[in-house]
This record gives sequence, structure tokens and C-alpha cells, in this order.
Amino acid sequence: MTKPLLIAFLFTSLIATFLLACNDYYTDKKKNVSNPSQTVEEEPVWIGPDLASVSDDEKGRLIKYGHELIVNTAEYLGPKGSVLHVSNGMNCQNCHLNGGAKPYGNNYFAVYSTYPKFRERSGSNETIVKRVNDCFERSMNGKPLDSTGKEMNAIITYITWLGTDVPKGKLPRGSNITSVPFLDRAADPKIGQIAYTAKCQSCHGVDGSGILKSDGKSYLFPPLWGPKSYNDGAGLYRLSRLAGYIKDNMPLGARHEKPQLSDEEAWDLAAYINSMPRPKKDFSKDWPSISGKPLDHPFGPYADGYSEQQSKYGPFDPIKKAKEEAKK
Repeated sequence: MTKPLLIAFLFTSLIATFLLACNDYYTDKKKNVSNPSQTVEEEPVWIGPDLASVSDDEKGRLIKYGHELIVNTAEYLGPKGSVLHVSNGMNCQNCHLNGGAKPYGNNYFAVYSTYPKFRERSGSNETIVKRVNDCFERSMNGKPLDSTGKEMNAIITYITWLGTDVPKGKLPRGSNITSVPFLDRAADPKIGQIAYTAKCQSCHGVDGSGILKSDGKSYLFPPLWGPKSYNDGAGLYRLSRLAGYIKDNMPLGARHEKPQLSDEEAWDLAAYINSMPRPKKDFSKDWPSISGKPLDHPFGPYADGYSEQQSKYGPFDPIKKAKEEAKK
């Protein structure tokens, strides 16, 4: 082979080698994207244990009674309850869906794993007992349960059982309420009313009063405002909590993986619902440190200087940025 031909052969071989290497590189990159075995897999959504697996011993019966109290709260603890009269007629599962076991449905999966814990609202380390009674006093606008009574024991046993195998301190995927991206405007109750009429009032009523079961003791679909709904000290009175809950679970049949509403509809619906009249709660002892208030807490005073109107409806990005700056 002549020298010019040798040089040409070597050059061609070098180019071919380079192209093959590039092809292998990009092929590997595609494999990393398309082949699950070569990617970091997303944590699966946590699924709670099956109630059918509970044994028929003393603890098992307490778990099942706790489940009954969550699903049919009013039957036992409502205004016409067979055990006590400490709640407003709503059932715990009106807010904690499927007996507190629906992923992204305000479930109980992480309660046992994260309590006791410090909460800014009370400025103290809270137990599960305190958390449960907060729900009775706020979300069901009622009275606290006896902390040592059978009903409290049953509810805590059930909640603890639902968190079986959740490592201490862990928030498994699906145990939280979704954080819906902030709008670049304030959430609008008037727009929300249009969405409510189209997609919500068939279950919750024109006047938001819900639909009672035929026995008149509890709700098939709960009231969203009015004297029988949650009071203004409840967690869902914060717009971000209600918008996230709505986005993943409403209308009936919606789920996190297949929502039926846009982000804008969720925010505006939440604004409309929480703009309507409801019971008042004395929360004068809440938030001993006002700097600990969440950015969408709807009642002042505030450490960030923003108004109650903006803190309730947004836009929330400026408040978030102000809080972040204050921490620097």
C-alpha cells in the first residue's frame, strides 16, 4: 500500500471509530431514558394495609371500631349519635377519603410516623390525641373526645395500624396534600362560583349544604359552608390546602394521576368555597409566634406585612419571596 493510500485508510478508520463511539454514547443515553432498569425509579405511591387482613382479636376489633368511627362518625358521635354528641354531623372520611386510606386524599398514612411533632399553630409538641381532637373542634366544629376513652383509643389504634411499616419520620409518597402551583393572580371567588355551579353543586347543593343520607344522621355529600360545615379554624380554610385537596379528588372519581380540574379551577373553587359563611372558631391562642404562620393563613396579624385579603386569596408568590428573604 502506498503512503497516500495508507494515510487515507488510517484517516477513514479514525472517523469510523469516532462515529461508532458517538453512536454508542447516544444509544446508551437513550437506554438510560427508556429502560427502567437503568433509571432511578420514582418512589411508588404508598398503599395502606387491607382491613380484611385484621384478625378478630381484641386489637383487631379495636382497629375495626376505629375504622367505623372514621367512616360513620355521625352514626356514633354526631348530633344524633348512638355513643356521644360531639360533632356536627359530618364524617371524618368526608375530608379523609376512603376511611383515611386514599392516596393524596388527606389520608392518615404518615400520622403515626411523624407524631409527636412540633406544630407552629399551637407552638408546642403535639400528640396524635391533640391532632384528632383538633379535627373534632375545627373540621367538625364540635367538642374534643375524652383523651383516654374507648373512642379515642379506637381511632388512634386504627390510624396507627394504617401507618404500619411506615418508617419513623418518613412521609411516604401520596400521604400529603398536593401543592398546586401558585397562580400569577389572586384566586377569584366569582370565577370559582361558575365552576362550582357546573361541577360541584349536583352533590353539595346550590347552597353548599350537602346531601344528607336517608336516615338524616350523616351526610352522603358533606356541606361545604354554612352552620354544619368546617369552621374557620380548620386546615381546609387555608386556600392552598383546599385547592390541593380539590385538585386530586374532585369532582367524584378524580384522582391524583387523573385530575378533572385545572390548577386555575382548583384555586378559584377553593376561593369561592372559603369565601362563603361558616362557623367561627376562637383561635386567639393559635400561632404564639406569628412568624410561624403559613403564607396563606387568612387571619392577621402577620410578620411579613401583607394584608389579610392577599394572604387569603393571593397572589402568593410575593409573600413566599418575602418569607424566604426574611430567613436569610
